[in-house]
Amino acid sequence: MGNGAKAQQKRERNAARDAQKGNKSQLKSNEASKSIICQTCRQPFMSTTRAPALEDHAKSKHNKTLAECFPGVHA
Repeated sequence: MGNGAKAQQKRERNAARDAQKGNKSQLKSNEASKSIICQTCRQPFMSTTRAPALEDHAKSKHNKTLAECFPGVHA
């Protein structure tokens, strides 16, 4: 048995183990946490985004204030 066969067996074994554990990707949970939405352009932001970053978005993209783009988010 050569190194190529051993490597293939290890890949198959790891794939089977990962399939049993389930998917570890956070893509779905990250998409679900995008609960802050700009009222001007409808761009979603994660719920952990802080007010300074939202204020930068409002000023640079729309030349508006934080309250105009994100009513309900407090500084």
